[in-house]
Amino acid sequence: MNISIRHASVHAVLSAMALAVVFPAALSPAAAQDATVTAIPAPAEPGAIPLGTGPVKGATAPESWFRQYGVPMARNVSSATLTPVLPAPGKANGTAVIVAPGGAFLLLSMENEGWRVARALADRGITAFVLKYRLRPTPPALADFDSQLRAAFANVGRAETRSSPDEAVAGLPEQIADAVAAITLVRARSAEWGIDPKRVGMMGFSAGAMTTMVTTLARPDLDLAFIAPIYGSMERVTVPANAPPLFGVIASDDPLFAKKGFGLLDAWQEAGKPVEFHLYERGGHGFGLGKDGTTSTGWLDAFVAWLDMHGLLKPS
Repeated sequence: MNISIRHASVHAVLSAMALAVVFPAALSPAAAQDATVTAIPAPAEPGAIPLGTGPVKGATAPESWFRQYGVPMARNVSSATLTPVLPAPGKANGTAVIVAPGGAFLLLSMENEGWRVARALADRGITAFVLKYRLRPTPPALADFDSQLRAAFANVGRAETRSSPDEAVAGLPEQIADAVAAITLVRARSAEWGIDPKRVGMMGFSAGAMTTMVTTLARPDLDLAFIAPIYGSMERVTVPANAPPLFGVIASDDPLFAKKGFGLLDAWQEAGKPVEFHLYERGGHGFGLGKDGTTSTGWLDAFVAWLDMHGLLKPS
């Protein structure tokens, strides 16, 4: 596959993704919450498995955590991990999902787009794994990090932010490597976790959706059972010959991607690949399992019903 990358446009769109996570009240009609960025101790991550994919080149600060809008987030992640979230005994159906939180590759919204989602999937018998992938370095001091994001926020809408997943592949080698390592690990230990190695898929949110897509484009040999990009770029890509079924979600008032077209869906259809898409009227960006008071809260049930339609909820 011939893939090019426009560095400036990719940097701009990733910066915008970060702002959507850190400033959700400004980019979407989110409920008013405390926007203060507060340092917190690293939370316990029971069962987290190091992926051994290596450190981040140029990293200048250790991994640290902070809280904003009531949820914990990580930054300066330089050692990727995978945390299993298993269904109750006897409830697993054999299907597994790698869950990749978002945050523009500058931070990870671990609770809103990781642990909560994984727990909801496990409650439905789907074995989930939260991928804490490596991030780009940010300033060591939290105040400097906060200032950096606020300065960038002032430029939202002034810079060109078009970038398709095709173009982003070359700029995300660490994230692709982490995703590949996660998928490989899940399949290697599938018997231990009661998983059918042919029923492993991937879901991502915002930058995690980008990670899901670029992994699919760069490594079609992984033969994922399905992918689910949630409020990620919906721009056209080059569809691999063995592309998996795709389940997409976005809100029509998403300030980052909703006005950039839906070429991704057209490309999947034209390639003759299964695709289901849910466009919600309201929700903005970064709504996780759904924004209260909108129909976006129904997307997970729709996703589970879609898996069921494909026979992926029957015990394997």
